[in-house]
Amino acid sequence: MMKPTNLIILVLFYSRHGATRQLAELIAQGVESVPGCDARLRTVPAVSTVTEATAPEVPPDGAPYVELEDLQECAGLALGSPTRFGNMAAAMKYFWDGTASDWLAGSLSGKPACVFTSTGSLHGGQESTLLSMMIPLFHHGMLVMGLPYTHAELMTTSTGGSPYGATHWSGIAGDKALSDDEKRLAIALGRRLAENAAKLAGA
Repeated sequence: MMKPTNLIILVLFYSRHGATRQLAELIAQGVESVPGCDARLRTVPAVSTVTEATAPEVPPDGAPYVELEDLQECAGLALGSPTRFGNMAAAMKYFWDGTASDWLAGSLSGKPACVFTSTGSLHGGQESTLLSMMIPLFHHGMLVMGLPYTHAELMTTSTGGSPYGATHWSGIAGDKALSDDEKRLAIALGRRLAENAAKLAGA
């Protein structure tokens, strides 16, 4: 059970086929390896045109939808989305476009953050997608961090993994399992985020 005194690290993601969700769960594992830190997994709803049917307000399974209170209550944020032509998915962009009140209030200012993504092809825009997600975080005044090269996997990985953040190469069919390197880097990113959140909070 979550202790009220523990720091909340928000792991916010959008995932269509499960690969980004798997990264989110590994990042959450890394977060919770740090004493005094709890991971809060949240997702965003898909967006549609006005001519399409709406989805239920509560997702049928998996993580709940994020609320603005989650941004206010968190001590750090991990943000993840699959790539869409080298950019974050529209669903995630739509969510951030609606956070002006938190931007004006400085709800996220000074808090640490990191980003993660999954792509179908090895050079399918992983790093540009990570950069696209960093932009709203900079506008919110967050302290964005990546992965240092003290993690040897960054030099040896033949799958995902970037100094900009955790990544996964899922394959065109989306059926590639996460490699050991991808798993270790995702866990390390979550742990690094939580450690820095704890330092900033004086925990």
